Amino acid sequence: MSQNPDQSPSGTAREAQAPAPISFEAQILALLPTLRRYSRSLTRSDTESEDLLQDCVEKALLSRAQWRGSNFKSWAYRIMTNLHLNARRSIARRPSVGIEEAETVAAGTSADDPLEKNRLVQALETLPKEARAVLMLVVVEGYAYQEVADMLDIPVGTVMSRLSRARQALREKMREENVIPLRRPR
Repeated sequence: MSQNPDQSPSGTAREAQAPAPISFEAQILALLPTLRRYSRSLTRSDTESEDLLQDCVEKALLSRAQWRGSNFKSWAYRIMTNLHLNARRSIARRPSVGIEEAETVAAGTSADDPLEKNRLVQALETLPKEARAVLMLVVVEGYAYQEVADMLDIPVGTVMSRLSRARQALREKMREENVIPLRRPR
């Protein structure tokens, strides 16, 4: 009688081994691209977004013991959101002018319609920061309403209303600037 390879000599089936959990550092590395986009949408500045991203990763690594293992993405986004809000509050208390604001930098052009892109960027900048954050997380990053609610620590209904208002404001802004003068027929 031959022995089944899936059974131990005592005849009991081997337990399926669960895959090893992904390390904390690997989870941070996997999340970097989405954190980078989110930080850029919050700060609207390449240099500030990189600083925010670094601060977020540093805080996550230092606060590793506080993570309870439920939703790593939500936890990391919450850290970034809190860091950004704290920085904004600090700036509001002590206003200053940075070098970036004093210099004028020409924007690069793309193969697409650069005017349309500029109009969209300007329209996005007119949105309140809370609405812009929700819009970027849902539309660009593709998160579900509940995930965004967890990340920003707000009710799902607030996510939905902010998203609706942000979309409507963008539509109106893009429509009002889409005036093309027509030529008179000859």
